[in-house]
Amino acid sequence: MTFSMVSAAVVAALIGYGSTIALVLSAAVAVGANAAQAASWVLAVCLAKAVGSAGLGLYARVPVVLAWSTPGAALIAASSGYTINQAVGAFILAGGLIALTGLVRPLEDLVARIPEDIASALLAGVLLPFVLRLGGAVQAAPFTVLSMIAVFALVRLGNPSVAVLAALGLGLLLGLWGVPVFALDFTMPAPLFIRPEFHLGALIGLGIPLYLVTMASQNLPGFAALRAAGYEPPVRPALITTGGLSAVPALFGAHPVSMAAITAAICLGDDVHPDHAERWKVSLAYGGVWVLLGLFGPVVIALMSILPHPIVTCIIALALIGPLSGALSTAFAFERHRFAATVTLIATASGVTFLGTSAALWGLLAGLLFYAMEDMRRG
Repeated sequence: MTFSMVSAAVVAALIGYGSTIALVLSAAVAVGANAAQAASWVLAVCLAKAVGSAGLGLYARVPVVLAWSTPGAALIAASSGYTINQAVGAFILAGGLIALTGLVRPLEDLVARIPEDIASALLAGVLLPFVLRLGGAVQAAPFTVLSMIAVFALVRLGNPSVAVLAALGLGLLLGLWGVPVFALDFTMPAPLFIRPEFHLGALIGLGIPLYLVTMASQNLPGFAALRAAGYEPPVRPALITTGGLSAVPALFGAHPVSMAAITAAICLGDDVHPDHAERWKVSLAYGGVWVLLGLFGPVVIALMSILPHPIVTCIIALALIGPLSGALSTAFAFERHRFAATVTLIATASGVTFLGTSAALWGLLAGLLFYAMEDMRRG
């Protein structure tokens, strides 16, 4: 284990945590989780990432880096009408389907057949409403939010990977100025069992879209990132592991974990370790960092809970601009299917639910319908 490995692991974990923790907490609020359940959620998902990253890295001798499903958290945060118990049932279903994808070859092939542009348009539709809220945040707190945007833009010119963290740091400074932070009650987190409720509407409207979004927007790009770095990704073990690590910690509130793509790039370069065969050890350091982040979760939750809402909205929007840009680029890359991708984007971003099913699933079905119709018309 070298200092460069530890350094890369710390930076990757802090970027993944700091840039999206507000979104995870928003997801917890959307399904009615209380403070103790939210703390259990963060602890469980952090430990799942720690165990999965270290375990897969040790097993495959590949620098595996796991993340919580950021698009999945956005999907949960955009949902309404579900309880935390129903959400846990949906999380278990999503995790089980991910593991089943690794176990059953035809199911793996079926997911792989979902057109990349339609899957990307689905992701863009989930993310777009959160980014559009940035305008309202500017109106509510112009000086603070515009200052954060300015810092984000300037830091991004030099180092895009830490731009969101820089904006988060400024937001914390401005939002907590004068607040007696040390007087807050910081308690150690504890896993809290949450009884799952397998509600049909939640399973179909939340569980299945959560599975599809996690597979299409994080697992598949995560495997591609490993291949681009010269590694053969352990696809089946990774799907079985992340699926299991999503289903079991779900009983304590955690939403699915998945392969990382953006933060994984930080742990895959030559600067991590010059020996390609030794670079897998960064997974062990990465797992250790996530254990610490999980244990200090209540501190983060306490601080985020007293931040003004415009600051939290700004952090989430800035963190999702990059993924939104990538999703839009892929969604409209092929002229032949741009109309189908547009339909997917509009239906998903509308947020309209029908028959107890979320807009994400309707957006996917609408996009696939127009995709098939366009292919039939062109022969």
